[in-house]
Amino acid sequence: MSQVRLAIELDLNQNSISRYENGEREADYKTLIAIADFFQVSIDYLLGRTDNPNINK
Repeated sequence: MSQVRLAIELDLNQNSISRYENGEREADYKTLIAIADFFQVSIDYLLGRTDNPNINK
């Protein structure tokens, strides 16, 4: 998925997505929830706290 498409889907700007990916900026709670919901993974998975992307396990 492109940064542009993700930005459109989440109503963010592409520069923010790029900065999140490159570690130049950290997402706030609202954005973390939106990204996790979009990809249907847990926030712990996004933050590298687990290798299991499943929300329910």
